[in-house]
Amino acid sequence: MAKNVGKTVTLNYLLGELQHCDKQIAVTSIGIDGEGIDQVTATAKPEIILYEGMMFVTSEKHYISRQLTSEIMHLSNHRTSLGRLVTAKTQVTGKVLLSGPADTATLQQLIAHNKTMGVDLTIVDGALSRLSLASPSVTEATILATGAAISAKIAHLVKQTKHQCDIVQLEQVDSDIVNKLTLLHSGVWIINKEGEVRDLGVRSALMAGRLITEQLLNDTLYIYIAGALSDSFLDHLRMQKSMDKVTLVVQDFTKVFASPESITAFFRKGGKLKVLYKTSLLAITVNPTSPEGYVLNSKDVCTALEDALELPVYDVRQIHN
Repeated sequence: MAKNVGKTVTLNYLLGELQHCDKQIAVTSIGIDGEGIDQVTATAKPEIILYEGMMFVTSEKHYISRQLTSEIMHLSNHRTSLGRLVTAKTQVTGKVLLSGPADTATLQQLIAHNKTMGVDLTIVDGALSRLSLASPSVTEATILATGAAISAKIAHLVKQTKHQCDIVQLEQVDSDIVNKLTLLHSGVWIINKEGEVRDLGVRSALMAGRLITEQLLNDTLYIYIAGALSDSFLDHLRMQKSMDKVTLVVQDFTKVFASPESITAFFRKGGKLKVLYKTSLLAITVNPTSPEGYVLNSKDVCTALEDALELPVYDVRQIHN
């Protein structure tokens, strides 16, 4: 949800719990994580601790700076700005810097390759504003980190987190609609009342507004945006009298780039938004301490979030205690 909400603390908690399991665990990151000092805010950060027998994928540059003994299992031909990707297996417990693939396509290939090397579970460390790795086409499930860095007021923190969770958990359309739309990877399409799929002939939602007329909506059951959903498209659709009779569909929640304000206004007008592929949101973790120094009551925050979200909510530092 923001910087300093405890994402790395959550990752370290998971790794600590998994160290004695009978599964082969691998870890990578879509950003750079494990640094002692945040390069943006210059504040202290928790370092990543891996346990003996775990595997990890990082760049050549950061593999050299590891603080543990490990065996190289694979050296990728794929190059990042920090060098090739190194897959290694730890021989002792220690600290590492993770800097994995920067794009989701390479991440998908990496996860698939890990399976061929006997990996049972690959954990991908996330990054702020890099929601693409949480797409169900990339990873099987996700955990969302939130905390006091968002707001000193619990009610506002809950409101912001609930909005994000509502987007992550958008309802999936019926399977017959998924089958009709799943192979369409670009453009804007409609399914009319006869069940026919029709291409509106535009490349993106940014160009489709002028085509969404009352006449079109009266004969339409679904509008599918194969790319990104923007404010301008939602706002135009919201102005149409028959907009509540049509279901808007995107591939998954990572394609929703519209602002919370536009989405809220769309829903209030009776708008319906669904996805082809639903994301599995396992839990929410909370850091009740803000980088500005104020501390919220952990129990109060977790209880308020659980009541609003109906999901498991954890302050992992309290679990340790």
